[in-house]
Parts: sequence; structure tokens; C-alpha cells
Amino acid sequence: MPKQDDKFTLEATVVEALPNAMFRVRLPDEASTEILAYLSGKMRKHRIRILPGDSVTVEMSHYDLSKARITYRK
Repeated sequence: MPKQDDKFTLEATVVEALPNAMFRVRLPDEASTEILAYLSGKMRKHRIRILPGDSVTVEMSHYDLSKARITYRK
């Protein structure tokens, strides 16, 4: 099983809300990369709302840099 240390966290901004609790987020790099992100299970369970323009913390795996999981809304 992968360890928690295998993921790295970044700050991102939500650009667009998509169906099925998916979001397009913009990473804070010089190229303004946009990736696909989904809500973590605890955020779905507690019905935390995410809107375009929100600042969020995302977790990404080293293996797939095109997808991320939203773990915290600021």
C-alpha cells in the first residue's frame, strides 16, 4: 500500500465546477496549469461546498500529475 508520504500537497484555485463533484483547478506555477480534481471522501460526507474562485489544498501523486484530490477549502 502507498504511504501518505508518497503524495505532495499544493495550493490551487478552483476555476470550474464540473458534474459529479469534479473540479478544474489552476496550480500556482508559471504556466498556470489546469488539472482535474475531485473531492475527498470526508468533504463529500460533510457536504463542504466548493465554488469557482475558492482557494483549496490538493494532493497529487507522483504517478499521475493530471489528477488531484481536494482535501481542504480555505
